[in-house]
Amino acid sequence: MFNANLYVKEAGYDLLSLWRTPAFFLPAILFPVTFYIFFGIVFNFSSGSGQYMLVSYACFGMMGPAMFNYATAVASDRAHGWLTLKRVAPMPLSAYVAAKYFSSLVFALCIALILFVTCGLFAGVELYTWQWLALLLVLLIGTLPFALIGLLLGLCLSDKGAPAVVNLVYLPMAFLSGLWVPIQFLPETVQYIAYGLPAYHYAQLAHAVIGTSQGHSIWLHLAALVGFTLLLTVIVRWRYQRLSH
Repeated sequence: MFNANLYVKEAGYDLLSLWRTPAFFLPAILFPVTFYIFFGIVFNFSSGSGQYMLVSYACFGMMGPAMFNYATAVASDRAHGWLTLKRVAPMPLSAYVAAKYFSSLVFALCIALILFVTCGLFAGVELYTWQWLALLLVLLIGTLPFALIGLLLGLCLSDKGAPAVVNLVYLPMAFLSGLWVPIQFLPETVQYIAYGLPAYHYAQLAHAVIGTSQGHSIWLHLAALVGFTLLLTVIVRWRYQRLSH
């Protein structure tokens, strides 16, 4: 029987645990904002780039908490036996997974709101109300495949190796997807690589909201993200079942 109270309590405890770990949430929130201040405001030498960089650094910043929260926490819980304990406890394991995604969304929301205020006040970015809301919605929902990547890494890696491997996945994927340098300025070979990365389609969906995308069909990017999500769900389920036996 579904017990919503268990999910709420687990989400609250997980969020409290992260809040007591400033080494996690301070870099997660401050890095994308700092990058935007430097490259979207201080060194912004072209009109319109403030909007483009808002989307790029928002995507970059919001992918991070989803991946790191799952990868490091799940790997640590595996290493210390907590994941095994949670599997045999009365609390459904889905509450554990959902709680971490909720925590990731809370930090992603903080990043988005700080970036929105910063770009509106200091970079002169002006959007319609529906664009702000649609952009926020796309950015939040689009973190799901990256949470699954983090969960998969957490189920496969040791607690000591997880943070390093996440960086090896996270940072190159962000660069190759055009989140640091616009994709059209990257070599042609790299542009083809971007089409196979979820971060590229995530960013393009967000860019489409404010009219700065490359012009491909929204349905193409949406289908790609849904496909990545379904594939990762299958792989995560398979990996978890292997651990259970």
